[in-house]
Amino acid sequence: MEAIPFKPLYPHSGSVYQLDGFRPALVDAGYLKQMGVCVTPSADTLEALRKGSEVFALRLREHRLIPEQRFFLDTIQPGQEPPEIHNYTGRCPTLTYEINPVRGCSVGCLYCLVSDGVHELPLIAHDNYELYVRQLLERQNGPGSKNQEHYYYFSPKTEAFQEATLFTGIAHRILREFIDHYRRNPESRARLFIASKAGTRHLRYEFEGESILDLFAQLGNKMQFNTSVSIMPDPLRDLLEPCAAPIEERLAAVKLCQDAGIPANSALVQPIFPPCLTDGEIRRFFDALKEAGIINYKPEFLTVGMENLALLGQYLGHFDKELERQLYEDYLLPSNADHRKQRGRTAPDRKRSLEDIRRMMNYTDSIGMSTSICYWVRMQLGISEETIPLVNRNGFQCLGYQRKLFQ
Repeated sequence: MEAIPFKPLYPHSGSVYQLDGFRPALVDAGYLKQMGVCVTPSADTLEALRKGSEVFALRLREHRLIPEQRFFLDTIQPGQEPPEIHNYTGRCPTLTYEINPVRGCSVGCLYCLVSDGVHELPLIAHDNYELYVRQLLERQNGPGSKNQEHYYYFSPKTEAFQEATLFTGIAHRILREFIDHYRRNPESRARLFIASKAGTRHLRYEFEGESILDLFAQLGNKMQFNTSVSIMPDPLRDLLEPCAAPIEERLAAVKLCQDAGIPANSALVQPIFPPCLTDGEIRRFFDALKEAGIINYKPEFLTVGMENLALLGQYLGHFDKELERQLYEDYLLPSNADHRKQRGRTAPDRKRSLEDIRRMMNYTDSIGMSTSICYWVRMQLGISEETIPLVNRNGFQCLGYQRKLFQ
């Protein structure tokens, strides 16, 4: 396969490799004690932190922290693999099929839920992925199918609108498959759910005379666009999301969708770094979302492996050592050892998580926003369905799916 180089649509001026004054450290028992961390982690946790520190220092030295700006094209054999259902908990109330046309992701988030922040494998885009989508749509919602209500999630394991899918037209062709499907099957009960860090440059990118936004407009209320935005200081976000659109551009993309008649008023708020969630930051962040027309959000705290925590903690500490100390205490409490999501990723302290959710809800309720919370989080934190209804007053469910799209 031939490598195809690219330039990011949103190049960042800063770099993880040129951070003034930053030197990687060994995060071990002595490091935590010197910092004033009032938690005694297990031996296994300390070993993971130590190993993560060493691997981080090596990857930093060898410039292997973020993805290379190139991708490879490959093809798939439609129908060979069963469709992947997006259901991490086993109890998700909404049937959702995944659409993942790329292995890897050029955005390169260093907290990535899929890769645990490791971006060393080649970026491979499936050039004929629309054939898989066509076959899946016809099988699940075409003539002779059960035609059940469900979503197609584009894309939970990679960024839907990254350079590899835009410059090749892969993203455009996938959207055209949905447009053609609805033309052939006007009674189809399939709906397209898109979660993305895209900015306006991504949505305006044209392939064969049509932009992503043009195609969205043709899909209308058969699709939903959810922006994905994080709560953390801007300099830290620039480091940890090295090729993502700035948050202002993501909210501008939301407005573009709304102006085109696309349901785009719910947001995935992830990841949330608990030490950064001050009352002032809650007000500032959610006021910006409200200004962009967001009426619902799904909060998702940072979940992280201990090796990755050693990296994230040090970068946070470069800007504020006290925030780094708080981060370790939120994740290393022995009572929190079993608070784990998929692939063993640890969530923050349950008590702190519940308090933070309540603080966010207290404010967002006052400005008219509703909150979606998934089943796993409700069970882990003991949140009742009276507090977070399965389908809330604005019609959103769990991940932020808009159930009114089926009416």
